[in-house]
Amino acid sequence: HVTDELAGRVIAVIAKSQRIGVDTITPRSTFADLKIDSLDGLQLVFALEEEFNIEIPDEAAKNYRSVDEVVKGLETLLAKKAAS
Repeated sequence: HVTDELAGRVIAVIAKSQRIGVDTITPRSTFADLKIDSLDGLQLVFALEEEFNIEIPDEAAKNYRSVDEVVKGLETLLAKKAAS
């Protein structure tokens, strides 16, 4: 399933960029749960942009508060990219 694969990649990027165990992150994890502050969030956006070769608009990035929201946001951005 595409969403599961995407979630797996997002979790791997979060784990690497935040130096936390992949097994401690679930799609339901919030950034608060993972102790991701605004600076960490910024680094995470850069890491995600690099991983997926897309640009995440600041407006979208500001709304990400959980792994699930990132996955949904990326799904939308990747679909738009594929369509263009």
